[in-house]
Amino acid sequence: MERTTTTPDVPPMGWNSWDSYGTTVTEAEVLANARFMAEHMASAGWDTVVVDIQWYEPTARAGGYNEGAPVLFDERGFLQPVVARFGSAADGAGFAPLAAAVHELGLRFGIHLMRGIARRAAETDLPVSGTSYRTSEIADTDSTCPWNSDNYGLRHDHPGAQAWLDAMIDHVVGWGVDFLKVDDMLAPYHADAIEALSLAVRRAELQHGRRVTVSLSPGTELSLAHLEHLREHADMWRVSDDLWDRWDDVEDQFGRMARWAPHSGPAGWADADMLPLGRIGLRAERGEPRQSLLTTDERRTMLSLWNLARSPLFVGGDLPTSDPETIADLTHAGVLDVGHRSAGGRELLREGDLVVWGAEGAGELDGTRWTGLFNTSGAARRVRVPAASAGLPGGPIVLTDVWTGERVDLETPGAVSGGDTVIDVRVPAHGVRLLRLDPAT
Repeated sequence: MERTTTTPDVPPMGWNSWDSYGTTVTEAEVLANARFMAEHMASAGWDTVVVDIQWYEPTARAGGYNEGAPVLFDERGFLQPVVARFGSAADGAGFAPLAAAVHELGLRFGIHLMRGIARRAAETDLPVSGTSYRTSEIADTDSTCPWNSDNYGLRHDHPGAQAWLDAMIDHVVGWGVDFLKVDDMLAPYHADAIEALSLAVRRAELQHGRRVTVSLSPGTELSLAHLEHLREHADMWRVSDDLWDRWDDVEDQFGRMARWAPHSGPAGWADADMLPLGRIGLRAERGEPRQSLLTTDERRTMLSLWNLARSPLFVGGDLPTSDPETIADLTHAGVLDVGHRSAGGRELLREGDLVVWGAEGAGELDGTRWTGLFNTSGAARRVRVPAASAGLPGGPIVLTDVWTGERVDLETPGAVSGGDTVIDVRVPAHGVRLLRLDPAT
């Protein structure tokens, strides 16, 4: 049974606890970010709140994972939230009360899972409900994650494995979970685990009557050879390792998204990874508490590229304590129009430190065109590009800089490329000029 429910026609958008809180986020912090999103960002399309890894780890700490962590699970081997951090999970309530609180705000609720079954649950040799099998039989002790020791993989050739996975996914969806970020799936590519997860989620969706978004991670140099398999079994998938607030990390995504963007859309979304923007590193894997080290221009480059490529947008900054300028950029209607109402986003030109992207409007924005002129060098520069090379028509046209609202007139033919009309603008270091052409101009 493949997943046949319709993927939304815009990339998923939300907040994820990882960049700010790593493995240590609390219920109060999740709710503070959810309330901020509902009040200040939901009207722009931000609608999902995700609790990242190790919500089940009572000794979790900033800066990494504990080897052999004493993870919490119930009599079926299903992970349970740490009550000291998630008080409403007391008395076996799990995430149901927190999910309900997030839903009350008009938002969706998500959690992180690792591939497979908790090692301690497997080693405790628990019964697999509804079968004669035990958890020790369904665990693949040779299949482990290279960077986290919480889980074993499942023996997907064993009938008890799907039975256990079906019950576990049904359990968490029953809490009210709308979004599953499932890790250790793509590097290496675990086709059997992806198919088993897809089947379990589809069954849970039918049982609970609710759409669940499936996000797969991490995507270290993920190959396009897996595209059709991914489309069949997931909604979004990472194409890189974790991305942090470093220019090199942002720059590296240009090549990856040039490969993936032409294939991204409602059939499935290529994920350029989280946006480490705003106030991050409070208790995270890397770095001390800080406002993102990306400059304003680098932040706008990131948001322009992610939207032109129609990547999902998941911000990692602690929203209530992030700077207002970042929140304004995250909710910029003109920029989000590119991600929500365009098609055909692609790289058009790459010459040295100049990268040019283009996209066309879809639906009610049919006839609109966008071009992104990116300067990946460390110094501001003048950019002269034939309009045709930027996906734009020749002749007199008027462009609008989406970020600033500045009018850019192209009135006369230029002197390059056989007299073609030329875009002639200054682009800041590590910056972008995101330009929009409306059909009436």
